[in-house]
Amino acid sequence: MSTSSNNIVIIDYGMGNLRSVKNAFLKINKLHKEYTAKITISRDIDVIKNATKVVLPGVGAFGDCMRNLQNYGLVDVIKETIASGKPFLGICVGLQLLFEKSEEDLNINGLGIFQGTVCKIKAPDLKIPHMGWNDLTIADKKSYLFDNIPKNPYVYFVHTYHAKPKDKSIISSTTTYGETVTGSISYKNIQAVQFHPEKSGDLGLNILVNFQKGGLNL
Repeated sequence: MSTSSNNIVIIDYGMGNLRSVKNAFLKINKLHKEYTAKITISRDIDVIKNATKVVLPGVGAFGDCMRNLQNYGLVDVIKETIASGKPFLGICVGLQLLFEKSEEDLNINGLGIFQGTVCKIKAPDLKIPHMGWNDLTIADKKSYLFDNIPKNPYVYFVHTYHAKPKDKSIISSTTTYGETVTGSISYKNIQAVQFHPEKSGDLGLNILVNFQKGGLNL
């Protein structure tokens, strides 16, 4: 299998841990030469449009992230990318932005790809943010991101809010932190994870391998 035509663009809107995400994909290129992809960080609309796969990372506050997307004129190209059927991966706040609203900043709308609200984690006896390693429960109808991944993998989280989709069937994994927390979502060409695969060791790298090598024939 050759995926040399793979062109993964990581969207740069000033709010993501861009370098660590890029470095994870570059490591995949070295370890899995059969799945080699061109990895680009960009906010250029034409570059994003020409990608075969797109990654939306995110670190920080929901409102700040959404405003930056608006200020850089990236909202429409993200929606067009998703509508085109190209494989799309959201990471951390990049998952949250796919929803309509967040309790973190109710004065700004999200991308509205999915119905639902991003809510503060209810864990009165635990420290917030939810920071560190936690295990996932992968849904029976799982995402291809979890192909050949152990049943209850440990991954790395850093977040205070999590998405509550109106359509629960799009939830592809959960974790428990005071309450049931959305770990990831999957719908057609859209994959998004609340945790940080780029910070989740070899297992997280394998999740990114699945994105890099798959998703082109949905």
